[in-house]
Amino acid sequence: MPRTRPERHGERRRRAILAAARDVGTAEGLEGLSIGRLAAEVGMSKSGVAAHFGSKRDLQLLAVESAAEGYERNVIAPPREAEPGIARVQAMMEAWIDYIEGIEYRGGCFFASAGAEFAARPGPVRDHVAAHTSTWIRALEREIRTARRLAELAPDTDERLLAFQLHALVQEANLRQTLLDDEGAFDDARALLAATLADAAPTPPIRGDRP
Repeated sequence: MPRTRPERHGERRRRAILAAARDVGTAEGLEGLSIGRLAAEVGMSKSGVAAHFGSKRDLQLLAVESAAEGYERNVIAPPREAEPGIARVQAMMEAWIDYIEGIEYRGGCFFASAGAEFAARPGPVRDHVAAHTSTWIRALEREIRTARRLAELAPDTDERLLAFQLHALVQEANLRQTLLDDEGAFDDARALLAATLADAAPTPPIRGDRP
């Protein structure tokens, strides 16, 4: 069994800084990140924090990439073990709901927060946030297409519209939890997920009585 390389002190510090950047970024915005703010957050000197990043833009981009790595580990990778089709659609959505509900960022979903902040701000940060969000939505659409091909969804199911519905219900749950302190928001999302997929299921043929 290969030995795991021990994490170096500098790597631990860098990881702690990026964790703080993700957390603060969801609550106060990535544009509000500063070396001084993060130094106070992690209990380091400004020079100690600055040594890990070339610029504020680098810090923002690395925060986005580290948030995406968390999604890969917790949301994207686990459902690959599920059977292709509707089982994988459900696994993808359940993993996403569980992750967002249990996340400890003060502002909730990182990509919901960053997407709202940078939607009208062209540049590399917006491009990175958009690319990761688009990758997730396209993956969901592909799996919905697979489910339709396997006759697990109605033949007229529009993968774009269904993915839109599923994405929207989680984003709404995130908003209600963070803005309205609605503790039942993610349970509502789970109930709507089940209802939405049930509505999209193929209708069984009606068999008439034999004469």
